[in-house]
Parts: sequence; structure tokens; C-alpha cells
Amino acid sequence: MDRNILRQTGPATWEIPVSGRMRVPARIYATEAMLDSILADNAPEQAANVATLPGIVSASFAMPDMHWGYGFPIGGVAAFDMDEGIVSPGGVGYDINCGVRLMVCGLERETVRRRIEVLMNALFRAVPSGVGEGGKIETDRKALRAIAVEGSRWSVANGFGAAADIENTEECGCMAGADPSAVSDKAWERAADQVGTLGSGNHFLEVGYVAEIYDEPVARAFGLARDAVTVSIHCGSRGFGHQICDDFLASMDRATRKYGIELPDRQLACAPVRSPEGQMYLKAMRCAVNYAFANRQAIAHLVREAMAGAMGVPVAGLRLRTVYEIAHNIAKVETHVVGGIERQLCVHRKGATRAFGPGHPLVPAAYRAVGQPVLVPGDMGRCSYVLVGTEKAMSDTFGSACHGAGRLMSRQQAIRNSQGRNLFRELAEGGVVVRARDRRTIGEEMPEAYKDVSQVVEACVAAGIARKVALLKPMGCMKG
Repeated sequence: MDRNILRQTGPATWEIPVSGRMRVPARIYATEAMLDSILADNAPEQAANVATLPGIVSASFAMPDMHWGYGFPIGGVAAFDMDEGIVSPGGVGYDINCGVRLMVCGLERETVRRRIEVLMNALFRAVPSGVGEGGKIETDRKALRAIAVEGSRWSVANGFGAAADIENTEECGCMAGADPSAVSDKAWERAADQVGTLGSGNHFLEVGYVAEIYDEPVARAFGLARDAVTVSIHCGSRGFGHQICDDFLASMDRATRKYGIELPDRQLACAPVRSPEGQMYLKAMRCAVNYAFANRQAIAHLVREAMAGAMGVPVAGLRLRTVYEIAHNIAKVETHVVGGIERQLCVHRKGATRAFGPGHPLVPAAYRAVGQPVLVPGDMGRCSYVLVGTEKAMSDTFGSACHGAGRLMSRQQAIRNSQGRNLFRELAEGGVVVRARDRRTIGEEMPEAYKDVSQVVEACVAAGIARKVALLKPMGCMKG
């Protein structure tokens, strides 16, 4: 896209003005230094395409970690009127409720660092990872249907974790309105053995520490202190969510024609929110959302057990508690103020996270006075951030912010660029012990394949849609 098309409307805020079939502008959050790499991708065109969809409210948003995706850009946010708007699988993505859980541990950083190789080996044995890798938690069809409705509550009820984890999970680990009858047999088959598994690609399990505190009062509210040991779990709904997305892309393609919706890109296939097709997708999507919550809850339990064994302490002695867990790929019916009026909207966040500000009733009670934790993982060689949502995010982006670093290279390009390098050794020399099922994954996920997450965060901070709370540095990272 030609840079001259963009109009700067505020700090780290740019707009593609309404033209052609666009109903609203497309707003891009980025620093000036990031624009060239963003415009080299076709994600800005995708953001403009989203702006043509029926019932879209205010703008089509793209976060600073934006890059090309299926239909919507990854990093895209769009809210739609419940009566005139649409729901689109492309606005949620294939890995429904891919998300991150951050946990903080009571062990000393130096104690963990000395045993980091032992710990990473234990985690690698305990948590199955890799393409199609099955789990150790047995689930028949009856259990899977319960998982799809109950989410994290199913995991806790079946001995995988503690009820305290649920309090600090988005939606309390269970999204209402899931209907197992909306899910295909093929999706259930793919769900059968994957609860408690990490998956592959950019999914990870990372052990790190708090390297810097930027906002002491908020960090204290989140239970974060300098040098505290952290565990991050990044994964989603595995083959279950992927199949649900695949199933509904076909039915949405038919619905687009049925309802006479004109699209600039077939990958934006959609249906009116209140249509039978739109409602059926939301019911199935919520099943995948709950499956992902249950999956991360189960992994957290496996992590606790493996970590206790590796460190030679009882599970209780770890004091490993959940700070927060967020969703990245989701569509939700939420209430927002638009033009001074409260409206119910269907908010799509794809590669973006909720960033609700202080006082919002959906922020956990322990954090309500300061705002919702926003977890922003970076690549495995540099750092990650904990941010907090703001009132400006509520007014400007429907309470949304970035979700990570965002890819800079395609996977194939990353593999080509990593040839001849020993990335395991390079990362170890930088103080990060890496475990992976496949060396190819490490090539795809090498640090240079991603944007600098610090630049992404600075763009959100400059735009006022999040504030920095803490910087996390990795000690060990497990990939699929």
C-alpha cells in the first residue's frame, strides 16, 4: 500500500480514509519506524476490506503486531451491530481462543536458573507437543461435550488445577452459549486426544522472570515483583477449533450469497449475526473457546506437577498462581459506549486481546481498580510484557490492544534464513534453554522471524490503549 494514503490522526495512530465500498475508516496503530514493514505486507489492504463489511461500527482496527491473515489481518479488531452486522470466521481465525496464561511462582530466580535444564526436560516430558501429538488425558465423546460447555471448570472438577485459577481467567474460563450440537463429528474426532497438549508452530511454554517493573502499584496488584519466576502457556483449541473454522467457512460462503452480501475478498465469508447461520457458528465457536480454556487449565496442572518434581518441592511449595489468562482469537457479544450510547456489539478480535480499563465489571475483582492485565509475549530470545488496559482503549478500540510481537517473516523465509545456524546453541549462549519436538520449528520460530515486541508495545503505549507494567525475560522455552 502507498504510504501517502495514510493520514496520521494521533500519536502512533494512522487511518486509511473511507473510499470505494468502505463504510468506516481503517485505523492502524504503529510508530513511524514500523510503517515500512507494515506496508510491505498486504495486511493494511485486509484492514480496509474489513471496513466494507455490513454493520461495522466506528472503524476497522489493526494493532501494531499486524500481519497478513485469512480474511481479516492478524492483529485485527472489528465490532459489528447486532441487528445490521455480521459474524465472520475469518475475524476469529482457525485457532479459536488461542491465548496466553501467565503464572507467577514463589521460588527464587537463582534457584530455578541453576536447574533450568532439568526443569525444561521435565516440562518437555510432561506436556505433549508437536503437530497432531496426542495427550495423556483420556476423553470420550461424553467428556468432550462436557468440556465444550464447561471449559476450565471441567478441568478443575476432574483434578486438573485449582478453582483459584478460574477467577483470573477471561470469562472465568467458560463462555456461555456453547452448543455441542452445532459441532461436526469430524471436529469431535479431532478433539479426542488433545486436551493437555501444547500443539506446534508459535505455541510455547516458557519459564522466565520479571526483569523490570514500570508501574509498581499495578504490578503489586497483579502479584508481580522484580526477579519473580514466571511461567507462560500459549496455545489454543488445537485440531478441534481448526476443524470448526473449516466447517463453517463453507457454510458462511453459502450464507454470503444467500443474504446478498458483497465482499471484496471471499475469505471474509460471513453471515448476519442474528441469522441461523451466524448463531450456529457462534454456538460452535464457543465450544472451541471452552475447549481451549480447558486445555490451558490442564496444561497448567501438568506444569505444576512437573515443576514440583524437577525442583524437589511439593506442589504447594511452588506457590505457582495464575496472574491472568487471555484469549487472542474470539468473537464476543459485549456492551460498549458508542456516541454516548451503550450498544451491544459483536466484537471480533483476531490476534488481538481484550484490554479493559479500570472499573469495568468484567475485570476480575482483584484487578478492577487498576484495569485488566494484558499479556504480550515476544519471541523466545528477547522478552515479553505485561501491560494493563486503559479507559482510552475502551473509548477508542472497544477495549482492545496488541497480542504479541507479530511475524516479520513467513515460516518458509525463516527456515531459509536459519539454515546453517545452530539456533539451540545461539539461544543457550543468550541464556535461554530451548526444547522442541522438531528442529524445523525452531527455524520457523527464530527470534528474527518476529517484530521487536518492544516496538509493538511502545506503539500501544504511545496511542494510549495500554500502559506498561512489567518486562519478562525468558530462561527456558518449549516449542512444539
